[in-house]
Amino acid sequence: MQRHYTIHGRVQGVFFRDSTRRKARELGLGGWVRNLPDGSVEAVVAGDAEGVRALEDWFRQGGPPAAHVERVDASDQEEETFGDFRVR
Repeated sequence: MQRHYTIHGRVQGVFFRDSTRRKARELGLGGWVRNLPDGSVEAVVAGDAEGVRALEDWFRQGGPPAAHVERVDASDQEEETFGDFRVR
């Protein structure tokens, strides 16, 4: 399963990307996360459905403690192969 996310809110400058990387690796997921110029964070997450859904739940529950997630946009994507999860 692979999903694309855009996370909106106070998600830059609060260790959101690094926390996402650590959580994704803990769940055995591949993909990447990066900041966008508009202040949101973009992520592509690939792996087993249970792990992808767990990370999505973590996004929707607010991510790391200093973040404030206002909205999560998500869509399915055609699957690619990722070695591990990286910050871009």
